[in-house]
Amino acid sequence: MAGQCAYGQDSSLDRTGWPKNVVVSVVVACHRHGWVALVLIRALITAFRYDGRGRMRAITVSDLTDALTTAVRKPSTWSDLSQLINDVAEGPVDLLFAAMVALESEPASRSRAIAFAEALLSRARRHSAFASVLSGWMRDRAVAAQGDRSACARETRNVVESSLLRGTVVQAAEIHGGVHVRTDPSPRTPVPQQLLPVPADFVDRDTDLASLHRARTEHRGDSGLIVAVTGPAGVGKTALVSRWLTSIAMGYPDGQLYADLGGHSLNGRQLPSDVLGRFLRSLGCTQVPAELAEMAALWRSLTAGRQLAVMLDNALSAAQVRPLLPGGSGSLVAVVSRRKLTGLALNGAVFRALDVLGPKASMELFRRRVGDCRASQDPASVRLIATLCAGFPLAVCVAAARVAARPRHSVAAVAGAMTADAHRLDSLRVDGDAVVESALDDSYRTLTDEVARTYRRFGVLPVDVFGVDAAAAACAVSRTEMSRLLDELMEASLVEDAGEGPAAEPRYRLHDLIRLHALRRFDREEGARTSAEVVRGCLEWYLATATAARILLAPTHRRMRRDYSISPVRKRDFDSPEAALEWMNAEGPSLMRLVRLASERGWSDMCWQLVDAMQPWFLRSRPYDLWVESHRLGLAAARHAGHTQGVSRMLTTGGSGLYNAGHLDEALDWFTLARDDAGDRCDRRAEAQALHGLGQTHRLAGRLELAATFFTEALGIRLAIGYRRGAALSRLCLGDVALADDRPDEARLCLARARAELLVCQDRYDAARALAFLGRAHAHASLRQPDEAVRLLAAALDEFRAAGSVHWQARVLEMLGQTAQEYGDADAATRHFLESLHLYRPVSPRDTERLEERLRKLRIGRSDG
Repeated sequence: MAGQCAYGQDSSLDRTGWPKNVVVSVVVACHRHGWVALVLIRALITAFRYDGRGRMRAITVSDLTDALTTAVRKPSTWSDLSQLINDVAEGPVDLLFAAMVALESEPASRSRAIAFAEALLSRARRHSAFASVLSGWMRDRAVAAQGDRSACARETRNVVESSLLRGTVVQAAEIHGGVHVRTDPSPRTPVPQQLLPVPADFVDRDTDLASLHRARTEHRGDSGLIVAVTGPAGVGKTALVSRWLTSIAMGYPDGQLYADLGGHSLNGRQLPSDVLGRFLRSLGCTQVPAELAEMAALWRSLTAGRQLAVMLDNALSAAQVRPLLPGGSGSLVAVVSRRKLTGLALNGAVFRALDVLGPKASMELFRRRVGDCRASQDPASVRLIATLCAGFPLAVCVAAARVAARPRHSVAAVAGAMTADAHRLDSLRVDGDAVVESALDDSYRTLTDEVARTYRRFGVLPVDVFGVDAAAAACAVSRTEMSRLLDELMEASLVEDAGEGPAAEPRYRLHDLIRLHALRRFDREEGARTSAEVVRGCLEWYLATATAARILLAPTHRRMRRDYSISPVRKRDFDSPEAALEWMNAEGPSLMRLVRLASERGWSDMCWQLVDAMQPWFLRSRPYDLWVESHRLGLAAARHAGHTQGVSRMLTTGGSGLYNAGHLDEALDWFTLARDDAGDRCDRRAEAQALHGLGQTHRLAGRLELAATFFTEALGIRLAIGYRRGAALSRLCLGDVALADDRPDEARLCLARARAELLVCQDRYDAARALAFLGRAHAHASLRQPDEAVRLLAAALDEFRAAGSVHWQARVLEMLGQTAQEYGDADAATRHFLESLHLYRPVSPRDTERLEERLRKLRIGRSDG
C-alpha cells in the first residue's frame, strides 16, 4: 500500500520524540494492515499531549473547552481568538460569532464552552489553514499557562513587593532593604457600573449582537470605538445595547457609564454639561469646572488612559453626543437614538440600524411574558398577536401584560379585541412611527380607578427617575399605598425598575413613549389645575427634603423661610449627615432641573428657596457651573418675589460660587450689591456677610491690604451684634491674610482663637480650616517649629477626611509638602505634592498647574544639589 508506506517513511515520525520501537511498530503496521495503522496513529497522537520540543497533539473538544473557559476571562486572549474567527467568517451571521457571543454572555457556562469548541473544530476539519492557526493559538495558550505555573513556583514567599499589609504582622526571618511606612491614601472611588439591567426575557438579536461584536474586533485607530444603534421608538435598542455591553464589560475594567440624554423626553433633553458633571463625579471628581469646554477637556484628559464603556441613551443629535466622547483609544461609546445621527460619521462612528423582531422571536417573547401554559393553549392567536404588534418588543410586552391581566379570558379573546381597530397600532406617532398607543389604551383600561389615576399623574412628574416618597407626595397618597400602586403598574409593564438609589431605596421610571401616553390620558381626563398640583407636590417634597439635608449638613447656618402650599409638608428623614450628603449627591442634578422648572413657571419663592437648600451640595461637591447658574436664576426669582432676605442670600452665596469659579470681578459686583442692599435695610448681619465676601474675593486676587480692611470691618459688625460664629470666621480669614503677609505671630493668635470659638459653635469644618492655617504658621521661618506644624496639619487632614471635603484634603496635603520642602525633606515633599496633585487634577486645572510647577522646581532643586 503505497499510501501507508509513504506515510511510514515520513521523517516527521522520527521527530516526535516517541520511543523508537513504537515508530517501528507503526511502520510495520503500515505495510501489513493499513486500516489498523491509521487507528493506531490516531490513538498515539491523542495519547501524547506534547512532543519533546513543545509541539501539541491533536486538539480535542475537552482540551479546547478548557482553553476557551480560561480565555473568555482574559480580554487580550479573547481578542486574539476573535480576530482568527473574523478571518474565516462566512458572512456577518456566521454561527461562530453566535457561539462566541453566547459564551461571552455566560462565561461560566460549560455547555456553551463545549458548543463553541465543537463549532471551532467543525470549521477546522473543513479548513486546513484554520486548523493550523487554531493549533497555534492552542499552543500559545499552553506555553503561557506553563509560564504562569513556573512563575508561581519561583515565587519567594517571604518577599513582599508593592503590597499593603494590614493587621498584625509577625517577623519570621530577616528583612533586607529599606522599610517604608506610609499612611493610607484617601478611599478610592468605586469603579462605576451603571449599565441598565438586561431584561430576563431578552430574545433573538443574534445577528445584531454578532454585528456589534464584529465592529469591536475590527476596530482600529487612535480614537475609541463609537457605535450608533438607531431605529424607531420601542424597537428594543436600549435592551440590545445593554445586553451587548454587559457581555463585554470585563473588557472595560475602568468602569461602565450610563446616561439618558432625554432627546425625546417631555422635560427636554439633557444638557451636555449636566451629563459631563455626573460622569466626572462618577470617576472621582468632586469639583467640576464651570464652563462646558473646560468640562469636556477635563473629561477627555481623565479618560485618555482608561478603558471605559459609555452608553448614551436617547440621543437627539450628533452635537449632543460629541462633548461626551472620551479621550484615548481604549474606550467604547454606544449611542442609542431614534434618529440616524449621520453627523457622527465625521467622528468615525459605526452604525447599526435595528429592525423589528421576526414573527418567531415576537411569539417567543410573548410566551415568556405570559407563560407556557397560556401560550400553548392557542398558538394561532399568539401568532396573530405577534403580527398585530408588528415586531415591536414594547408592543409585544404590553399585549402580553393585557393577557396576563385577564386570567379568565382566552388568548383568542384578547387577540380579537386587538383587531377591533384596524389602525390602533399606528395611532401613536413618534418620528413617523405609529406603534403602541391603542395597545397602551387597552392596558390602561384594565387598571382600577386608583391605579389609573396614579398612572396618569406619573405622566406629568417633573423628574424622569423617582422614588416612592416623591411619587407619593406628588399623587397625595401614603407611602404604603404608593408602594402597592407601583407594584401593580410594574406588573402591567407600565413602570420600569430604575435600580436602587441612596440607602438602597428602589427607584422607578416610565419609558418615554409610555410617559407620553400617560400624559395624553391625563390631558383628556384631568385639567391644568390638577397638573399644577401634582408638579407642585413633587417640588415641595424635594424642597422639604433638601432643607432637612441642609440643616443636618450645616446646622450653624442661618435658616431662611420656606413657603409650602401643602400642610403638613412631606419630606424624607435622614439618620446622619453622611446619609443627607449621599442623597444630595444623587439628587443634585434633579434638584437643578427643578430649579429651572420653577423659574420657567414663575414659581419664584420655590425657585430661590430650592437654590438656598442646595448650598451644602455646592460647598462640598463644588459643581461650579451649576452653582453659578442656579444662583443667577435664584437671584432673579427672589427679586421677582420681592423677598429682600432671599435677594441678600442669593447675592452672598452666589458670590461665593463666582469667586470659586474664578469670576472675581463679577463676584465683587454681587458682594457690593449685597453690602449696599443690607445697608439700606439696616441689616447688620447681612452687611457683615457681604463685607466678608468682598474680603475673600480680594484675598483670592492677592490684594491682601484690601482683604484685611474688609475682614476687619466685618469682624467689628459681628462682634457688635453678638454673632459669635461669624466673628470667628472673620478672625480665621484675618489669620490667613497675616500669614500670607509674613506676620506669623499675629496669624497664630488669630487662628488659635478662631478655632476655639468655632469648636464651641460646633462648626468642625471651619475649625479644621483654622487648624490647617495654624499648622502653617508654626512652620514659618521665624518660629521654626516643623514638628508641631506637621502634627497640626496631620490632625487637620484627618478632620477633613471625616468631613468628606476632598478640596481641603488636597489643600492640606499641599501645606504638608511645603513644610517638608522648607525643612529639607525632599522625599516627603514630593510624596505630599503628588498626593495633593492626585486630588486636584480631576477638579481644578489652576490648582493642578500650581502643584505641577512645585514638583518641577523640586526636581530641579534636587538635581542641582
